[in-house]
Amino acid sequence: MYIVTRALTFIRGFVMSYGPSSIKRRLWDKEFSGGKWNFIDNTVGDCVYPHLEKYARNGSILDLGCGPGNTATELSDAAYRNYIGVDISEEALGKAAKRTEATGRTHKNRFAQGDFLNYQTADQFDVVLFRESMYHVPLGKIKPVLKHYSEYLKDGGVFIVRMYLAMNGKNKFRPTKMVQIIENNFDVLEKGEYGGKRAATVIVFRPKVAKASR
Repeated sequence: MYIVTRALTFIRGFVMSYGPSSIKRRLWDKEFSGGKWNFIDNTVGDCVYPHLEKYARNGSILDLGCGPGNTATELSDAAYRNYIGVDISEEALGKAAKRTEATGRTHKNRFAQGDFLNYQTADQFDVVLFRESMYHVPLGKIKPVLKHYSEYLKDGGVFIVRMYLAMNGKNKFRPTKMVQIIENNFDVLEKGEYGGKRAATVIVFRPKVAKASR
């Protein structure tokens, strides 16, 4: 039974990262409508918020894989001026829209349904956020995806990624590899590590500036 459960978990994770957008949407909608992700509805005081407040500078945020809208409604209202949350699940976005209305932020929060691996917009942002959504970017696509979103960063803008790199003191391969790719290809400004049973990491970085040739 354990082996079957592990196999099903692997298949689910594989499809949610590598599968067609239409299938991923149906899977995420089913999980959000079924209450599987209700436990993330309250994340007030999360370790990512101080980093967001520091770098958003009362500016604009693009939240990729925004889920039920935690960031859009829990982040200090004074920390940002405009926010766009992107998620593949219409069920999650429905919850996000309701939370935004309840907190009186409809004038500054917007949401878009789509696969964030290829989302496009005419806007630019002070922060592009991957709040645990980086898990669903295939390792081979991390550099191309970040290069794509580099085009949407304002001058001085940053990426912020929040992930769990370890469980019960043991590093998890894929998240650790993701951070290594980031550290090897981008300029890291901050890396905050927050302990506990699940060790959370927040990494702030931006595209490397090409050195002028002499």
